[in-house]
Amino acid sequence: MPPDAGPDVPTITAMRARELGRKSVVVGDRVGLVGDTSGAAGALARIVRIAERTSVLRRTADDDETTAEGRLERVVVANADQLVIVSALADPPPRTGFIDRCLVAAYDAGIEPLLCLTKADLAGPETVLGYYAELELPYVLIRPESDLDALRSLLAGRISVMVGHSGVGKSTLVNRLVPDAARAVGTVSAIGRGRHTSTSAVALRLPRLPDGDDSRASAAAPRPGADAGWIVDTPGVRSFGLAHVSADSLLHGFPDLVEGTVDCPANCPHTPDTTDCGLDAWVAAGKADPRRLASYRRLLASRSGEGDPRGETTDQRDPPAGA
Repeated sequence: MPPDAGPDVPTITAMRARELGRKSVVVGDRVGLVGDTSGAAGALARIVRIAERTSVLRRTADDDETTAEGRLERVVVANADQLVIVSALADPPPRTGFIDRCLVAAYDAGIEPLLCLTKADLAGPETVLGYYAELELPYVLIRPESDLDALRSLLAGRISVMVGHSGVGKSTLVNRLVPDAARAVGTVSAIGRGRHTSTSAVALRLPRLPDGDDSRASAAAPRPGADAGWIVDTPGVRSFGLAHVSADSLLHGFPDLVEGTVDCPANCPHTPDTTDCGLDAWVAAGKADPRRLASYRRLLASRSGEGDPRGETTDQRDPPAGA
């Protein structure tokens, strides 16, 4: 996206110039163009420069870096400054293991997380919010008929990437935020899983409130004429591999556990069988939720090939919050 792309800038079709070699262009990249940038039918420009990225959100198909899937990094989006983790409160139930993975990826990329809880008409958020109470994680609740002023306020002036399992209502939410987006919407199956409806990541500029339309302004909504920001909608995912995140950085995704490692022995691996690991005493003293420690240790185990990262989105390995 051009750095100064405004709502009236035409959509430009461009191809990567040969001079860039094998350097990939991803959603969110700021690029330099030459050629016909009029946006007219049949016009074609060339991408000749990719600006330095301020952030890169990555994931792998697997956690284990010794596998081919674990070594293959996928850049989800460049230059985002907020990761919106979309999770349904019911149908399908929330999966805190997946949310934990997204938080690790966000902190590793230097991107601020925002928890977006959909289908709040079907279940309350207390269990999920209680699980993350120590993080003071910003969140917003979404109901089918509720206005989106609170969410629009949190998106305003930012580049936000939205991730979530299929079936959590992410595409429906995107269509409400950007009526012209026309993102495909699917249904949830009888076993609580949605089918993949979005097939590619796409950057969408959020519409501004019309200048002078003060009737729609509120404390929760952007002022009329303000920059409403961008959202990047991504395909629904069932796993979020973290092989690209070092074992040391993995702990940064669990800030509520960090202080508990102060009393750990030198080079403590923080595994369940480690003698005198400070995290066990930290949790036993009630300073962190034991489910958080269990999730952290599952991620450590999957990095060493001892677990299936996709299993953390199933009832066997990653039960719904509170189960």
